[in-house]
Amino acid sequence: MALEKDEKFRPEGYQFLRESLESTIKKRSKGKQPPSSQHVTAAELLEGFRRLALKEFGPMATTVLDYWGIHSCKDLGRMVFHLVEAGAFGRTEDDTLEGFDQGFDFHEAFVAPFLPPQAIFSPADSSPQSSLFTS
Repeated sequence: MALEKDEKFRPEGYQFLRESLESTIKKRSKGKQPPSSQHVTAAELLEGFRRLALKEFGPMATTVLDYWGIHSCKDLGRMVFHLVEAGAFGRTEDDTLEGFDQGFDFHEAFVAPFLPPQAIFSPADSSPQSSLFTS
């Protein structure tokens, strides 16, 4: 099985990747125009993975993904190709590992949405101002 290929990734990560694929296919089928095939591109799978991870884990997404050994879109690509080799996922000739290189930055995707808004600085005194604390 794919798990034996690379012990870097935990089984839960592979299961979540499968769930992401299923979620992506389901979301696509609900679209205005039905897809011409069931095939999902790397970009579509990455977006589905990002969306599901934020929904399921919220601000804990990076903690969970780190525990599973997943640190980048390239890692997700490696996992996909392990599953392809194991016969669990299909692929077309256009599918490549490099297709996952064009993915998102994990910090921007999973950390930035939960950071507090930056304080607004006044150019005159360079001190933080907040609408909550007025004098």
